[in-house]
Amino acid sequence: MTEPIYKLDNLDFDGPLDLLLQLIEKNKVDIFDIPIADITAQYLAYVEEMEESDMEIISAFLVMACTLLDIKARMLLPGETDEEDEDTDPREDLVQRLLEYKRYKYISAELREYEKMAADVLYRNAPLPEELAAYVPPVDLDELLKDVSAETLENIFERVIKRMRNAVNTAADSFNRIEKERVSIVKCIEGIKNFTKSHRKFTFRQMLQGGNDRTEMIVSFLAVLELMKLGKITVEQEDPDADLKVEVRKNADLDDVDLSGIME
Repeated sequence: MTEPIYKLDNLDFDGPLDLLLQLIEKNKVDIFDIPIADITAQYLAYVEEMEESDMEIISAFLVMACTLLDIKARMLLPGETDEEDEDTDPREDLVQRLLEYKRYKYISAELREYEKMAADVLYRNAPLPEELAAYVPPVDLDELLKDVSAETLENIFERVIKRMRNAVNTAADSFNRIEKERVSIVKCIEGIKNFTKSHRKFTFRQMLQGGNDRTEMIVSFLAVLELMKLGKITVEQEDPDADLKVEVRKNADLDDVDLSGIME
């Protein structure tokens, strides 16, 4: 019997599954009922004509060739049955792989088309009305203070005062009386505003920059609480003995803080 001669048309394929799928489509056969003998012969003919020198690539095609030959051999044997004594089709696994590959190939083609269309589209940011652009959502104090309880703030404040009491100021010991400069909360807020221009994240201790004045520390602590209430900063503490971590909220502008309603 004379072996059929297959005309090897140039196919643009990407990998063994793609070649096999194109052969099925070229022969216009049902993917669920592949004439495995004919398709295998055509596939092997294409593989023999390949001039690929990369062994990793050619080995992938040879693995598929072995799979086709195995299916062809199994189809020549008596029908196989599964655990429920139902006939099984040796082509079933291959069909599922082809269907999955075809699905991803279609999706890839669709995405490439969307990419081409996107290159011809130019988006422009719609300008917002001044009233809408200036709108600041109200601050949810419960959400803002969810990680900082009143007990935590009290403990931190007590530790700050304790450190102040234990600090030794030799210069003060040489005077009978020291007149302390009056510190206002507005002044402390202004100081925090200036500090945040170069520090978006910092600790309470860093902000004080080594200041040992008890009044200044107390008022600075109140200033931090005030800015928290205004929604300008967030405060968290990793553990009871850790320092307060302060961070300026995203898009928060401390320069627009209204200090007119804050008590001196």
